[in-house]
Amino acid sequence: MAIGREFEEFTISRQRALFRYAYLLIGDRGLAEDLLQESLTKTYVRWNKLRDSANAEAYTRRVMTNTAISWFRRKSWRERPHDTLPAGAPAPAEDTTGRVWLWAELAKLPPQQRAVLVLRYYEDLTQAETARVLGCSEGTVKSQGSRALKKLRAGLGPDALLIVEKMVTA
Repeated sequence: MAIGREFEEFTISRQRALFRYAYLLIGDRGLAEDLLQESLTKTYVRWNKLRDSANAEAYTRRVMTNTAISWFRRKSWRERPHDTLPAGAPAPAEDTTGRVWLWAELAKLPPQQRAVLVLRYYEDLTQAETARVLGCSEGTVKSQGSRALKKLRAGLGPDALLIVEKMVTA
């Protein structure tokens, strides 16, 4: 099978999951599309060495994470308009408001911590799989996840776990 065809099949089969990951890292649809496109381009360049779709997906996610982190480091990245968010926790029945509120709290996390939470709790990867995708040790995954959850709990308040669980399972 030709390299282009293998890559095309990989892209078609994993595009939705990769876009979802990009969106959860970035929080903006247009920027997530840019991130996905840039990451797939970098994956294509390395395709001869990746060919195994599991390795290709892990590589692409690592590229996405690293690119998102470098974007966040740019000063201009932080210069985005946003709506005023509610001061307190929304009631669990206020699903849309709750999602906006949760995303705002997630967006305050550093990119590496956000990537760990997305991979562990949204993509449901194990610690070992998350470490492989991010190119770090399992200990780093544990510490980054712990720090991220601590920051979320502080920002979301005492009902945070109920709200997060409801949104992840919805």
